[in-house]
Parts: sequence; C-alpha cells; structure tokens
Amino acid sequence: MAYTRICTTDDLWEGEMNAYEIDGHELVVVCIEGGAIRAYQGACPHQDIPLAEGKFDGKHLICRAHQWIFDAGTGEGINPGGCRLASYPIRIDGNEVHVDTEGVTPLFARA
Repeated sequence: MAYTRICTTDDLWEGEMNAYEIDGHELVVVCIEGGAIRAYQGACPHQDIPLAEGKFDGKHLICRAHQWIFDAGTGEGINPGGCRLASYPIRIDGNEVHVDTEGVTPLFARA
C-alpha cells in the first residue's frame, strides 16, 4: 500500500467535505458526524457528476444532478439502493490524513 498525504485533520472539520486528485483519482473526502474521515470516488456513479458539487450534511452525500444519496459512513446507496461509492483506505498519522489509491476503481451504476 502506498499512502499519500492529502491534508491535515485541521483542514477537514466534522460535517465538511473536500475534493482531491491523487494519482489520477478524483476523490471526495468527508468528515462524518463523530469525526471519522472517509474517502470515496469523487464522481457520482450515475452520470459521473462531481460529488463535491453536491451536498454533505454530516451523514449523507447527495449528488446535485439527480439527488442520488449515499451513506457517508459506508458509501452505500440509499436512494437508489443497489449502488455504492468506491472507498479508499484512509490512515491518520498524527494530524496528517493519508489515502491509498492502489487497486481502487471507481464504480458506475446502470440507471
């Protein structure tokens, strides 16, 4: 695994999301309620719309285009179900946030 530093915990507060490009991967990184940090593919699996242009309420990522909703803790699709976001491994080292893109491929739905 090859982790890359993307930000510090001070750069991403609870209830916030940021977009990053790492090793050719577009990512959205969220700090969910409770303070856990998650990294997912940066595009909605429906029509490749950047998720950073949508909304994040601390629990859900919502695509701006067609209102697809994803659980920010798991990446699982809520509306519609049966889809999900590819998840990237995160490592916290002190206050630095690192992500690993190796072997992760963005997912796309057939809807």
